[in-house]
Amino acid sequence: MRRIADKNDCRRVRVVRINSRLNVGGIARHITWFTAGLVEHGFDTTLITGAVSPGEEDMAAFAASQGVNPLLLSEMGREIVLRDLVTVWKLYRLLVHLRPAIVHTHASKAGAVGRIAGLLYRWLTPGTLWGRPRACRLVHTFHGHIFHSYYGLWKTRLFLGIERLLARWATDRIVVISPQQRKEIHKAFGVGRASQFAVIPLGLDLDMFRDWPGRRSVLRRELSAAPEEVLVGIVGRLTEIKNHRLFLQMVVRYKEFTPTGPRVRFVVIGNGHLRGTLEKACHELGLGQDIQFLGHRDDPENFYPGLDVVALTSRNEGTPLSLIEAMANGRPVLATAVGGVVDLLGPAMEGTVAVDAFKICAHGVATGSEDSVALAHGLRRLVLDESLRRRMGEQAQAFVQNHYAQSRLLADIAGLYQELLKPEGQVATQNGEASAPHSQNACVGG
Repeated sequence: MRRIADKNDCRRVRVVRINSRLNVGGIARHITWFTAGLVEHGFDTTLITGAVSPGEEDMAAFAASQGVNPLLLSEMGREIVLRDLVTVWKLYRLLVHLRPAIVHTHASKAGAVGRIAGLLYRWLTPGTLWGRPRACRLVHTFHGHIFHSYYGLWKTRLFLGIERLLARWATDRIVVISPQQRKEIHKAFGVGRASQFAVIPLGLDLDMFRDWPGRRSVLRRELSAAPEEVLVGIVGRLTEIKNHRLFLQMVVRYKEFTPTGPRVRFVVIGNGHLRGTLEKACHELGLGQDIQFLGHRDDPENFYPGLDVVALTSRNEGTPLSLIEAMANGRPVLATAVGGVVDLLGPAMEGTVAVDAFKICAHGVATGSEDSVALAHGLRRLVLDESLRRRMGEQAQAFVQNHYAQSRLLADIAGLYQELLKPEGQVATQNGEASAPHSQNACVGG
């Protein structure tokens, strides 16, 4: 929440949450949900964000609808620039004023400047001279990572080096949102110690998706889709990492491989700076009659039920909210097996035959990255087998209900914070080792 608590109010634990911007996407929604929800768990949270980049859509209105009004730090943007020194200093000054017990940063850019500011806040105090720095715990959440497919070799190595240093010197706990993500970040890229990691999956308000069958006609009526037509959708920002061009290539391949069968129509839901380029490519590939661009939608409870398959073609992911929402609506998914997508798709489905090009999993079909042929073959299998789609959808919905509820997310985060606030020597790590945190005051961090 935006309000700054009275310094004499010791009834709530103060948390400062830092995110680079509230642009349209799963991260902004995730942060907003538990910033608002943690109030009931005894935490008074101030959310600090930077400005949304030109061309990006802002989710400030969504945050406000949840009762979250962030402090805006205009110097904090997406890219690393020289003015980040000013950002770090202003964040440090805000921390001195707010006196948090916990500083929790999200995603790469805010994670860097926020943890450096948090480190300064912890140590730049007279108490450091006699071994009593400010009692403040530093937490960072990886919603994804930028260790491949975002930048060139040397820039990626630079960012990876920075993350390794921050994990070593400026992070008490590293939160990842899936087991696969922990494996990648810690094992493959060597970030952090095993004892620092906590796996806390996303959580969302699943009540909005209840009774989804009753809303199946909303999107289909809007698109004048006949009952026998199969609608395949992809949901997400139109940016390079989401790789929508691969989705277009899949459609081309699918039409080549499946000249007969049910009519299939494709929809692209979302906006971004690549929309014009993708629409042009769509027409150049002769797909103008097959694919519709619907732009950004704020009614996931209405459009997911109308789809028969939800696709994802990303090069790199944490845990995509679009797939969780699709599965909450009983929709099977077709996705590149990258990052936390692996955990969402589940194990191989019993009674199915392994295929080289794709893998039939409990909740959908998995393929390799950049493989339009495998995606097309996987889609063909789903389109021609309605009973398989139904079975996957039922299993997917049950899986999401059991693992991705908002109440579970809030309990997990509150539990993590409470663990970090225990007196010195009482903080147990996931693998049974013990860390030695600074002594914590339950109200203030200074």
